[in-house]
Amino acid sequence: MNLRDRCVIVTGAGSGIGRALALEFARHGARVALAGRRADRLEQTAVLVRQDGGKALAVPADVTRAEDVRGLVAAAETDFGPVGVLFNNAGSFGCIAGVHEADPAAWWHDVTVNLLGPFLLARAVLPGMIARDEGVIINMNGGRPTGGSAYASGKAGLMELTRVLKEELALLKSRVLVFGAGPGLVRTEMTELQADREAGRRWIPSTAGAFAAGKTRSPQDIARATIRLLEIARPEHSGRIYSPDTDFATWSTSLHPRPPPCPTTSRSP
Repeated sequence: MNLRDRCVIVTGAGSGIGRALALEFARHGARVALAGRRADRLEQTAVLVRQDGGKALAVPADVTRAEDVRGLVAAAETDFGPVGVLFNNAGSFGCIAGVHEADPAAWWHDVTVNLLGPFLLARAVLPGMIARDEGVIINMNGGRPTGGSAYASGKAGLMELTRVLKEELALLKSRVLVFGAGPGLVRTEMTELQADREAGRRWIPSTAGAFAAGKTRSPQDIARATIRLLEIARPEHSGRIYSPDTDFATWSTSLHPRPPPCPTTSRSP
């Protein structure tokens, strides 16, 4: 896909991987709609994109609210045209606790952000993509850590949603593509909470250990891998999960084995 003048929506674009994605998309000519709950952070990302010569629109939105999602897509299309790429990056990992002690409201909040949000965004952009017979949806994968059952359940559900959506699009004979992205462990606000909070050190000690050993990926790693994916993506690739380590040259037209979940922990929206 040529990103020049394409409308791209990135959720969770106020920091971390979302900000890196927005900057990378803009550097390749895309017009980027930035979504998230923190208006000040979104505007900071927008300023960085513009300083780099790109075009950005900051749209504060809660991805779990259907009316916010509809407003986001409408604003993006009004300013930048039909949505060519949706990257569902926004995520939540606030509930760190064993299942036996987890607060139900906090648990369900993580699930809704990580699963309902991407569903609502995909549902909003798919009619236009299907009508034009083009477009790409990318859903952010994440780890399945102990003590993070809400996050793990949401992300596992999201990858199953990715698989089912791929099958639905194939049934419609649509050329719209859907992928999962696995960034590895990135040091962000979200993962720093796992290292800083007592519950995180108890349930997910590997995060602090990886930080201490310097074993993390940068947000730019998955952003650059995403650009490489879009450069080679074809219908037969749809449904796959990629990472910064993916060798896209090896992708074939044969059925790709379902990859294992992304390791241990995840990243900030």
